[in-house]
This record gives sequence, C-alpha cells and structure tokens, in this order.
Amino acid sequence: MVKIRLKRMGAKKKPFYRIVVADARTPRDGKSLDELGTYDPLQNPAAIKINVDATKKWLSHGAKPTTTTQALLKKAGVV
Repeated sequence: MVKIRLKRMGAKKKPFYRIVVADARTPRDGKSLDELGTYDPLQNPAAIKINVDATKKWLSHGAKPTTTTQALLKKAGVV
C-alpha cells in the first residue's frame, strides 16, 4: 500500500518534515516515491507548503494519508 506521510529532517530538537509518498513497508526516513511538500512546526504559525496538483494525483491513484498528514492536508485546504 502507498501512503502519504511525514519524513523527518532537521537537527536534534529542531524537527522539519517533508510530506512524501512512500510504500508502507519502507522506514520512516527511507526511500520515497515522490515529495509533495514541507511542514515546519517550529515557525509561528506552523508553515505548511503543499503541491496541490501532485497531492490530488496521488490521492486519486489510491494513496492513503496518515492521520497526521490528513490533518495537515485539511489545514492546507487540499482535502
């Protein structure tokens, strides 16, 4: 199954996330199929940047977002 999920980047205690499409069996920070956007929780307010066209394409092909990613997509107005 293909999932839309977060990939953690950044230094210790300074998280930065990429919103990626990956196979459910790969590790959290492992290989991904496509990068859809970024999420920076340290900015005030949190910065969410998403490629809407690519995200809708993957959702139409059957990719399932995780619960956290689903909330981020709702905040960005994609879903």
